[in-house]
Amino acid sequence: MDKKHIVIAVTGGIAAYKACDLVSRLTKKNYEIKVVLSAHAMEFVNPITFEALSHHKCETSLFDKTNEDPIAHITLAKWADAFVIVPATANILAKVVYGIADDLVSTTALACHTKKMICPAMNVHMYENEVTRQNLKRARELGWHIVEPEEGMLACQDVGKGKLASVDSIAEAIDQLFAPRILEGKRVLVSAGPTQEALDPVRFISNHSSGKQGFAIAKKARDLGARVTLVHGPVDLAAPEGVDTVPVRSAQDMLEAIQARHADQDYIIMAAAVSDYRPKRVHEQKMKKKDDEMAVELVKNPDILAWLGDHKPKGQILCGFAMETENLEQNAKEKLAKKHCDLLVANNLFTKGAGFQTSTNVVTIFFPDDKVELGTLTKEEVGETILKTMKTLEENAC
Repeated sequence: MDKKHIVIAVTGGIAAYKACDLVSRLTKKNYEIKVVLSAHAMEFVNPITFEALSHHKCETSLFDKTNEDPIAHITLAKWADAFVIVPATANILAKVVYGIADDLVSTTALACHTKKMICPAMNVHMYENEVTRQNLKRARELGWHIVEPEEGMLACQDVGKGKLASVDSIAEAIDQLFAPRILEGKRVLVSAGPTQEALDPVRFISNHSSGKQGFAIAKKARDLGARVTLVHGPVDLAAPEGVDTVPVRSAQDMLEAIQARHADQDYIIMAAAVSDYRPKRVHEQKMKKKDDEMAVELVKNPDILAWLGDHKPKGQILCGFAMETENLEQNAKEKLAKKHCDLLVANNLFTKGAGFQTSTNVVTIFFPDDKVELGTLTKEEVGETILKTMKTLEENAC
């Protein structure tokens, strides 16, 4: 992929230091970055830091006599594939929505006719002020992408919304700006994470699934333009921005959530590690420790993937997952056929780079008459490959 050019405009807020981390991360992700600092931003961060991180001169003034380019704001605007203000103060927000151009940041913003993003950060009372709310609304109407601030304790010790979104969230939002929208108009349902089957009010049966693979698929489907529903068990992961999340706990909960939504989905991807069994009896009170041994009678949980295969509407593409510890190919092919899947993604728990809790995966995608082995990829790359494969299957079926 050709390097995308991004202008990062930093304005005068205490969160300005986080822009250093953002520039570093974006550079490592193969974006080419140029940084513009407002006069107030330089009260918080030094241009030299950004120059070291971006490997470009940091622009700071419309009237920099050392700059060989007398119209830097126009040159920057033409160079940029995206213009991102981070952090964006209430002041710069007001300027850009009303076309005020009185410094390098605001003039560059006005000259830019490309993808534009604002990442607000300010005191909660300033953020909640009706003027600011109206300015954000107007910015959206003018085509600016807004990365909403988070709630928490602010630098002034007030608590509320106004904290700059995490660097991870901002970097992810920038990736979304450039993602090809090949799934525009599609509906995608993804399941993720483990389920928990209660023994009593304290204990449950579960597994080691972190939900990372399912969440990565949901995010990638969103980036590719789909309308995404993510049904997930108990996980320690933040809900993806722009995804309809449905938290559940047990296998029965997950089945009911999916049954209520499956009919109008174009793609369904069952990446969840659903518990195969549940305790036959759930005790109302905590079971006390008595004997050296304890026997728990288990009964079979509903097979969600099998139900989906049996109730698949015409044209829907169904993807199953299988985690194996032996006989991967044989078990995967049997599951693919038995559950009426269009494709099945399988991996081996003991393969280096695969398994639970990891940021990478090593999978083989099985089809009724073929298979594709993937090397070690990030879970996001695995997700993208699955989704593009499903898109191809859909097109070939037409």
